[in-house]
Amino acid sequence: MYQSFQEIINIEKTSGKSFWEIVRDDDCKEMELTAQEAFQRMKEMYEAMQNADASYDPALSSASGLVGRDGAKIAAAREKDTLLCGPFLGLVMEKAIKMGESNACMKRIVAAPTAGSCGVLPAVFLSLEEAKGYPEEEMVKALYVSAGIGGIIAQRASVSGAAGGCQAEIGAASAMAAGGVAYLLGGDGDTIAHAAALAMKNLLGLACDPVAGLVEVPCVKRNVIGAVNALTSADLSNAGIRSKIPPDEVFDAMRSVGRMLPEDLKETGKGGLAATPTGIAFRDNLKTF
Repeated sequence: MYQSFQEIINIEKTSGKSFWEIVRDDDCKEMELTAQEAFQRMKEMYEAMQNADASYDPALSSASGLVGRDGAKIAAAREKDTLLCGPFLGLVMEKAIKMGESNACMKRIVAAPTAGSCGVLPAVFLSLEEAKGYPEEEMVKALYVSAGIGGIIAQRASVSGAAGGCQAEIGAASAMAAGGVAYLLGGDGDTIAHAAALAMKNLLGLACDPVAGLVEVPCVKRNVIGAVNALTSADLSNAGIRSKIPPDEVFDAMRSVGRMLPEDLKETGKGGLAATPTGIAFRDNLKTF
């Protein structure tokens, strides 16, 4: 597994291979698979995301009652054309909430990189495939790009809310999605790396403060901001905008910030929104709500 973006960028320049191929080759080596077997495995991962999106049940609520049915609300608003963000971003928002709610309702999802951030990548990728007509094969290649970025984040920092706060979950997912989109837009390794860095910079220091200790509030709605942030970051990078702090240093900073965050803001359910009067009431009277 690669330790830095610079490693992949250097290989891309010397080998002529694209970012996704470099990640795939590393996957083949680690898993002892042929290129075809590895690609099929990643395709099945993407198909699992498609199935999870298609199986959303608007009638379901989580056992706590804290989340559920909001995906149907944003879908209705999109159909009525009442969203300021427009139909495409509306679709992204809808899919992000639906996936997050499905996770809270114990349905099958793909942790990307975690269950709490499971809505970001599918919301971005499935919406692009649906609205912009990207072929599935390209989406699988983009998923390889995202996986490579996730691997770098895991090596340099963390993808655990308990270790690094929500920047390590929604932030990491947003960076992964941003890089994947940058690839789809024709970006090279440098563009991909800066898209990921720009996305992470926007969410650096994000607290992990789940109400009642559940991956529901504010987790589900944060998938929306992670998805939209990924798209804007990819657009910035593909327009030629670069992070003044090099991508690898951005993720080093993420690790440092995660270490500095107090324990109450790292998935303990003791700080932030979880510590508000309403958050405490939900925790103490969970069955009532």
